[in-house]
Amino acid sequence: MEIINLDILAFGAHADDVEIGMGGTVAKYASLGKKIGICDLTKSEMSSNGTVELRRQEAAKAAEVLGAVVRETLDLPDRGLYLNEGYIQKIAGLVRMYRPQVVFAPYFEDRHPDHGNCARLVEEAVFSAAIKKFDSGNGLMPHRVNQIYFYMINGFHKPDFVVDISAFMDKKVAGLQAYESQFVKGPASFETPLVNGYIETVEAREKMFGKEAGVQYAEGFKTKNPLLLHADLLGDE
Repeated sequence: MEIINLDILAFGAHADDVEIGMGGTVAKYASLGKKIGICDLTKSEMSSNGTVELRRQEAAKAAEVLGAVVRETLDLPDRGLYLNEGYIQKIAGLVRMYRPQVVFAPYFEDRHPDHGNCARLVEEAVFSAAIKKFDSGNGLMPHRVNQIYFYMINGFHKPDFVVDISAFMDKKVAGLQAYESQFVKGPASFETPLVNGYIETVEAREKMFGKEAGVQYAEGFKTKNPLLLHADLLGDE
């Protein structure tokens, strides 16, 4: 079993969650040479549009656009992401295999229950992955993640911090556009919020977060722990 030490491992319930919430951040840190992985907990088999195979192809294209070096898809049930020891074990096993410094997950408050449940599962798994006697099912050594942060999907919450993605908003949009089955309305499309200007709504949100921070575009994140600033408070390194 190959172990790859990632800088960032971002989890989502479905392929496109990470792209919606933090695609610009992925592209930004990938451009800086950071190794980033994305893990989708489900195959999105309950999606109203598209198919599992098409979603897999779109996810691979989006990961390439953003510069992620790893994309994993677990086989947890779409619309069945409840706290379950077996699910926690699988996610903890991935954390131990990829040994990320930082983990991202969806924010708990979201209109789609799978997103909040994904956050709870990832939080449990990150904690368990650091426990020596926890059985992750793959025999790998414990790993302690430095931080876990939460990105927004459908919500518009006051962020605890933002990341300037002004130079990477085009990459974020391109990553979202890779999911043509989800965001482009076709003759056979089922009516969902995603096929009715969703990408434009995401752009507007990131523009608002950017405006509040004094930049063009930014992605907002939540954290349960206070942030430690290493730079001078006046902005000098």
